[in-house]
Amino acid sequence: MTVYIDEVFLLNTIVDYLLLLCAARLTGEPIRRLRLGMGAVLGGLYAALTFLPGLEFLSQPLCKLAVPMGMSLLAFGSSRRLLRVSLTFFGVSAAFGGGVLALQLFLGAPAVLDLKTTLLAAAGCYLFLTLIFRRSVRHTGGELASARLELGGRTCRLTALVDTGNTLTDPSTGKAVMVAEGERLRELFPIGECPGAEELKDPISALEKRKGQDRRWRLLPYRAVGVPWALLLAVKVDRAQVGGEDYGSILVALSPTPVSDGGGYSALIGA
Repeated sequence: MTVYIDEVFLLNTIVDYLLLLCAARLTGEPIRRLRLGMGAVLGGLYAALTFLPGLEFLSQPLCKLAVPMGMSLLAFGSSRRLLRVSLTFFGVSAAFGGGVLALQLFLGAPAVLDLKTTLLAAAGCYLFLTLIFRRSVRHTGGELASARLELGGRTCRLTALVDTGNTLTDPSTGKAVMVAEGERLRELFPIGECPGAEELKDPISALEKRKGQDRRWRLLPYRAVGVPWALLLAVKVDRAQVGGEDYGSILVALSPTPVSDGGGYSALIGA
């Protein structure tokens, strides 16, 4: 059998990129395509090198474990949920392997994977897992969407739940307010200026530190189930886009705790 190294590299890079992308979407991680691409290239290089003479040791179990760990570090190394997203990546990869086997049995494909069979399995796995996850989110009364925030020339991307039951609004303008995990907004601020989780637990003190420096900061009162009245530190961004909707300049309240139990999204906003 003739094996073309360039095809092996290309095929595995594409598949690995789809698997990393799927893991990112399922866990609500910001899509950093350059980092995802770097992780995918590592996987493609590894797959190609295993076919070269003298490199048979790369097929050892330790190498097989080290490479996906390295891929996850390259793709999600800056995430504070590295363990969760890495485990999701391993799970998606296992699901993909099962999908390839099922497709082979269904189509009567040969034991050696060809380009068409593998890409079909990868795309099918990605679409299936994403569809199932999004349907489960819709059952809660909301829908996932990609969000982009702008502030002072800086941008931040995250996954938001557009919740029809969320009625939090800015008292002064009546506009919808986004509630986002504070630590996920670090890219909006200069290094060291994004308030941390401990600081956000005392929003009054956090606002006092910023008084006179920037009028964008303010306190936002809110109510929730089990919380009759509380305050969140909020900042007014220059622009917020969620899915295909442009919300313009709105308040973004910084939550000191995760806004979703499973980590599938990192922000909430009303429809």
